Amino acid sequence: MKSYQREFIKFLIESDILCFGQFTLKSGRISPYFFNAGLFNSGKKISQLGDFYASKIMDSKIDFDVVFGPAYKGIPIATSTVASLFRNYQKEAPYCFNRKEAKKHGEGGNIVGAALEGNVLLVDDVISAGTAVRESMELLKEANANLAGIVIALDRQERGLGNLSAIQEIEKQHNISVYPIITLNDVVDYLKDENIFTEQIEHLNAYRQKYGANI
Repeated sequence: MKSYQREFIKFLIESDILCFGQFTLKSGRISPYFFNAGLFNSGKKISQLGDFYASKIMDSKIDFDVVFGPAYKGIPIATSTVASLFRNYQKEAPYCFNRKEAKKHGEGGNIVGAALEGNVLLVDDVISAGTAVRESMELLKEANANLAGIVIALDRQERGLGNLSAIQEIEKQHNISVYPIITLNDVVDYLKDENIFTEQIEHLNAYRQKYGANI
């Protein structure tokens, strides 16, 4: 695990964005942890978040022309990411996002910001059911753009209806790569190394054993 990944997990825990306990997910599963992306709710937090996304992008050497943030959670992520790319790496990157409903006056359309064209890097918080990705793929198809990759905060490494996770299904279906800043395995390793939340590690391991995808 690289230093920015460790710092990201520390940041998530200290901000209560990653918390431990008992949480009922939309799927009905009882999870021993919860990732609350809604708590990226201040200037400091969203600025730091952009730094971690930028670190992952530069570390992964992704070739892209524009950053796209799907509505709604992807919008502040895309904004903070391109700001960090310029601030920390002197990399100027255009960005855009979509409206849920097309605007029929003014400039019109459902894309705001730069043109959705060329190699598009999609940024979002997590991939659960993959709905946002599939909707984004339709937008890219309409614009004759190419999906260069997807960067997300956390890979839960949790299988869906079959043996694959939502991320693995998307990678297989669209022949693209998903780049998580961290995975659930990274979280467990961090907790062990830091000797914190020791009681929760056992619950996390049991959850991985029951619902983990074939990684």
